[in-house]
This record gives sequence, C-alpha cells and structure tokens, in this order.
Amino acid sequence: MKIIKYIITLVFLVNISSCEYLDVVPDNIPTIDNAFSDKFTSEKYLFTCYSYLPDYGDAWNNPSLLSGDEIWYPDRLNYNNGVRIARGEQNITNPRMDYWNGYNSGKPLYEGIRACNTFLDKIDGVQDLNEYKRKRWKAEVNFLKAYYHFYLTRMYGPMVITDVSTEVSAGTDAIKVDRDPVDSCFNYAVRLIDNAMIDLPDLLENEATELGRITKPIAAAMKARILITAASPLFNGNPDYATFANKDGTLLFNSTYDPQKWQKAADACKVAIDMAHAIGQGLFQKSDLVSAFPHNDSIMMKMALRSRMTDRWNKEIIWGGTSGIVDYLQYEAQPRLYPATSNPVGSRHAPTLRIAEQYYSKNGIPIDEDNEFDYKNRYKLRTAEQDDKFYIGIGEQTAALHFDREYRFYADIAFDRSLWFANGKVTDDNDSWIIKNRKGEYSSVFEVSQYSVTGYYAKKLVALENEIRNGVYYYTISYAFPALRLADLYLYYAEALNEVKGAPDGEVFEYIDKIRERAGLNGVMESWAAHSNLPDKPSSKAGMREIIQRERLIEMAFEGARFWDLKRWKLAREYMNKPIKGWNVLKTEVREYYRLNTLFNQSFTVRDYLWPIRENEQVLNPNLVQNPGW
Repeated sequence: MKIIKYIITLVFLVNISSCEYLDVVPDNIPTIDNAFSDKFTSEKYLFTCYSYLPDYGDAWNNPSLLSGDEIWYPDRLNYNNGVRIARGEQNITNPRMDYWNGYNSGKPLYEGIRACNTFLDKIDGVQDLNEYKRKRWKAEVNFLKAYYHFYLTRMYGPMVITDVSTEVSAGTDAIKVDRDPVDSCFNYAVRLIDNAMIDLPDLLENEATELGRITKPIAAAMKARILITAASPLFNGNPDYATFANKDGTLLFNSTYDPQKWQKAADACKVAIDMAHAIGQGLFQKSDLVSAFPHNDSIMMKMALRSRMTDRWNKEIIWGGTSGIVDYLQYEAQPRLYPATSNPVGSRHAPTLRIAEQYYSKNGIPIDEDNEFDYKNRYKLRTAEQDDKFYIGIGEQTAALHFDREYRFYADIAFDRSLWFANGKVTDDNDSWIIKNRKGEYSSVFEVSQYSVTGYYAKKLVALENEIRNGVYYYTISYAFPALRLADLYLYYAEALNEVKGAPDGEVFEYIDKIRERAGLNGVMESWAAHSNLPDKPSSKAGMREIIQRERLIEMAFEGARFWDLKRWKLAREYMNKPIKGWNVLKTEVREYYRLNTLFNQSFTVRDYLWPIRENEQVLNPNLVQNPGW
C-alpha cells in the first residue's frame, strides 16, 4: 500500500523464543518509548502498522493470484510458492505462503497485530498530538488490526484473537492459548471496524500523500466483505467441521446454518454502497476515458472495461494498493507484440482454458446455455471476417470459442490472432497489434520459462498506456491494484439479497444488472428469456445464485477474488479437481496448435479449504490444534 511517499518500518521487534504469533510487547522498552516520543515518530510507527498489509498485485506473495485454477505458469516457475500450492504441494512442516508466521512469501500478520496493539497502548501518551489526529490514527490502526484478524480467519479458520499486549514477563500459561471459534473471530473484526468508523474521515485530507490510508467508506466496504464471508457456506453451517474443537472440547465451527448472517451482510453492503455513492464513487464507464482513443464504440467499450482496473485510482476503486509490484505483474501478463532479439516481458501470467470458457457469449449468458452459440464445435477452427475486425485479425484462423463473445472477454483476455489495442497504436479503428502465438512466431515461446503455457494472456492486468519500444517495456502506469471495487459491493449485495429472499426480485436484479449494463449486456431476465435453453433459471434462488456466482467469476477475474470466492462458496473441490488445460502452444501448424493440451491434473480435498499451521507452533503451544486433514 502506498501510505505516503515512504513507509518507514521501525526496528522494534525482538526475537521471542515462545510462540511467534502471540502479541508480546518487546522488552526493549526504551526503544518503544522513543518511538512514541512525539507526533512525528508516532506517525512513522503508524506506517509500520500499515506495512504488514499484503501486496495485492504481487503474484509471488498474494496467495489468491497463483494458488488456484485461474492462472498457470511454465513448469520452470515451480519455485513460486503459489504455483506449488496450486500443484498440491502444501505442507505442515514449512507451509507455503505462511501468513501466520511470515514465511515462504507470507507476511507475519500476528506480528502486524502486535504492532497495532503496541501503537494503541502508547499513542495516548504522546503529548504534542492533537485529538483529531489521535482519534483518526487510532481508528486506522483498529481497522488494520481488524483486517489482519479477518485475513487470518479467512485463511486458517479459527485463529487466536489477540486483543491486548502480553508482557514478556508473563508466565508460560499466558502463551499456551487456545484458538477462538470462527464466529468469534468474525464478530471481533466487525466490532473493531464499527469502533474505527466513528473516527475515520469520509474522504482523505490530502490525496497526494494519503492515498491508501483508511477512510470510512473503505471500512464499511471491508465490513461488508467480512460479513459476506461469515455468511457463506464454508463458515455458515458447514458440517465438514462439526467436530472440529479445541482440546478442552470447545467447538470451533457452528455447524448450524444461520440465515440471519446473510441479512447482516446485505445490510452492511447497502450501507457501504450508499457511502461510496455519497462521495461520488461509481462504476467506471466509457465516458470516464480521458485518453485520446478512437471513437469506435466497440474499441471504446473494450478500453473502458480494461480501464476499470488499470485506470489509476479511478472512481470505482474503493481501496487499492499502489506497490510498485504491480509493474512486475504487468511485465508477467504482457505478450510480445512484434519480433525482437531480446525479451522485454515475461508473457507467462496465463489464464487457463476454463477461464476463457467462463465468459459469456455476446448474448450475455454462458456459452453452454446459449441457443445461438455452437458450443459442441467450439474447438474447431473459424476464420475471422469483416464483422470480427475489432476483436480478431481479418482472415486469420482461431478457435470458434473466441468468436461471438461478450466485451469483457476481449477486454480481459488476449489469445492467438486476437487484437491488442494501444501500445502506441491509437490513431485508427483498425490500427491494432495482432497476437501471433504459434511456435516460431513473435508472441510464442521466447525461452522455456517465458511464454504462455495455455495460449492466453491476462490483458485486463496491463494498463493501456504501457508500451514495448526498442526491446524495452515502459510502465507508463503503475496503477492501484484493487483490493475493493464498487463492482465487488454490487455483486456482494445481489448475492446477499438473493439468499435473504424467498425468490429473486427486482432488488436482486438491480445491482447485478448495473454490472451487466456497464459490460454492454442486457439484464439477467431479458438475456435468459431471449437466448438461454434454461429461460426460467433466474426465477429460482438456486438458479440466481449460480448466475451471481458466474457474474463474480467473470467481473472479478484476475483480481484474486476467484480463489477466496470458490472457497467460501465451498465450490473449490468442484472446480479445482479438474485438469488444467490450454492450447498446444508448442506447435506451429494451426490445426496442431488448436488441439487441447492437459497441463496438470489438480487435486483439491476438504483439508485444502483451510491453511495448515506450522508444525513447530504446536510444539511451542501444545494447546494449539491443527486444522482438519493436516
């Protein structure tokens, strides 16, 4: 997160021989006291509390970007911890992406909680700090403390709620603590956010130096996410964890379904949406494009949809991270666009075939439900004609799967013979690069670790203004990788309302249809009635649930949402127990290239819904129970 121009992390944490995740005040008290000697050193400590936030746009450290079934990397990249998790190589001895302790590309979130508690213990003693700033800073830190608790709960399930600092001089019994029930963990995070919202500002005082700092709308949106997660099947009445308990018999999951959790989530979503609207936030539209792009409607629609993520701090971004790591993500997602003797980009952040297939047809429904889409023959070759000129090179052959799709498909994904607009070509409707991805062509394999193993590229992640020139990749835009977008809230709200109501009604459709309208699609009812072989699907709660879930998987693709959504919906076993497929990208001839290639057979079991706790933690704290299956 960009907290200000700099983030200064104070060296104040000492090594503790007991459990690392416990909230223990270091014994170098003079150092801590000096850190709060005045308002300036205290503000630096505030930024230390922020420094534990995950790097959302970092594919090497964000578990949701590479640990699932959405993106696949070449085999040579198997040293990436997310790639290893996706391949079923998680373990308890040295867990990958360990956010409990901070190992293997994880951040030490219990250490972050400890920093927050230290801040809250000390900040009232700072004499030269005015009360407005004191209250605001405490509110920010309470939010961060809540968020770190939520992040751990979402990963590990029941965690150890760490509300106060424990002195180093405390006895051994103070560190032999039990895990808290998962409902208690969610409720605790919500209470902290409710308290924080009292003193958080509606808007930042100085955007030039404060972008990324917490405001009331951010807190309200995060509360909505927490309550949506708590209401979802993984945590709400999950029978798989009915006997999961501490050693004293305390049950850690409530296996009885509670419908009121969905009502609380719906209420929180509406509050957050209203707050966002009140400060002028809205969905990014074609009219918000400020660059001098052509005025052809098809191109403008694709550019606007691509910019909903990469337009820096646009009006749809509620909370974003501005770490420079997002530049590297763009490097990984960018395909080569012309022949070069050196390779300026990674070109390996590759969407899987199932992601290409999940996007709707041009009629706004799944391709296997569309009466007009030839789903059976989707892998056969088809030649692009004049009507396809804004999506695929005229006269070029590619899979029928790539024709007659919705705008988001062409905005978010690039493929062999598709068009790549921008990168210096912005002057004419037909002035676009053509991806040429067959073996020996310029977009194809450069070397064994730098190519798309599926034949697809995550175009959505690459800013329009970026350019490859003379063998060098220029990151013109280092955008705020979205942690929360307004589209998130709209779809959360539709999901919660659908679960609350006996059958979907106009209020349920309203917010999902806003997302669809921005994407150039008709509303759900109209689209299904006119084009689906299941026209009554939106009329039932179960049918609408599936539609809302599909809409989230499409709209939030490549942003890290899919990984957590499939888990909270308890659908990960369904999706992540299928082969990972792509095109046969090491072939030259078109018919050979467009043969399906199985890259990996994924295996996901019940135990994989929750992260394992490092084995050594149970040695340090015998009261700590391991997650089921590990």
